[in-house]
Amino acid sequence: MEKEQNTEKNNVDENEKNNTASDESKVVNENIETLVEKNSEEKILELEDKLTRTFAEMENQRRRFEKEKDEAFEYGGFAFAKEALNLIDNLERSKQILLNDESLKDSEALKKTLEHFDIINKDLMSVFSKNNIKPIESINKKLDPNFHQAMMEIEDGTKEPGTIIQEIQKGFTIKERLLRPSLVGVSKKPEKDNEKIKENDENLNNK
Repeated sequence: MEKEQNTEKNNVDENEKNNTASDESKVVNENIETLVEKNSEEKILELEDKLTRTFAEMENQRRRFEKEKDEAFEYGGFAFAKEALNLIDNLERSKQILLNDESLKDSEALKKTLEHFDIINKDLMSVFSKNNIKPIESINKKLDPNFHQAMMEIEDGTKEPGTIIQEIQKGFTIKERLLRPSLVGVSKKPEKDNEKIKENDENLNNK
């Protein structure tokens, strides 16, 4: 009898040990699964971060490439446009030479030649305009150092000092960037007016 009780007790203890081992095994397995799951999430987050950085770098490279391409294109267009202005200058010089030639004055040949010059000039200006090359407005404008270069001062009592009253060479911009400044003559007060102002100031001081 006692032997049977000991056997049952041993069986109970064995079962308890097995249950404890089983519980411990479950805990270990759960910890392993949690760790694996956590590691997987961390790896996914790390991968997502790397992908985000990679895409950002690719976008930055694309933008740099686009900027460099546009700058190269604009520089090439800028250099070409600057050279093309010589055509306008040469046409204007040729026109002035013909106008100053007394032997051609009021002749039909001069009239027709000037008409052809005007047609060529209009065509060139049209091509320039389509490529964002525009002339700078100068006459009767105040001198702007960003767009005008004063070459001389001309006495003129009817204009405010610094007003452009003569255009020596037309200036141009390309896409709002200065291609070349206008060479101009600006007004200044006549010397007589300056003398009168000086005389009036002296009279006021003497009083």
